[in-house]
Amino acid sequence: MRFFFDHDVPADAARVLRQEGHEVVELRDVLSVEATDATVFAYAHEHRLLLVTCNRDDFLALAGTGDNPGLIVLIRRRTRQAECAHLLALIERAGDSGLSGNINFA
Repeated sequence: MRFFFDHDVPADAARVLRQEGHEVVELRDVLSVEATDATVFAYAHEHRLLLVTCNRDDFLALAGTGDNPGLIVLIRRRTRQAECAHLLALIERAGDSGLSGNINFA
């Protein structure tokens, strides 16, 4: 699967997904970290990437306005290992068809 990580998602999560064979594009590599949420959302949509963010409020509002590339809101947990485990479990459980175009929480 192909993911687009917002700047607030821990780098450990990107590393773990890459180790599992997924493609991860990080915001800081393609856009300014000061890019608006709307710009980030549009980039994910244009490049057909599942957007992963910890910024729940702003991206839920954007995802609710129309066509959604697929949004995963990563919930902060006590440890990075727990965050990564929840993300991997969601991906395994939902698969591409369950993530694309939908709003999910990990």
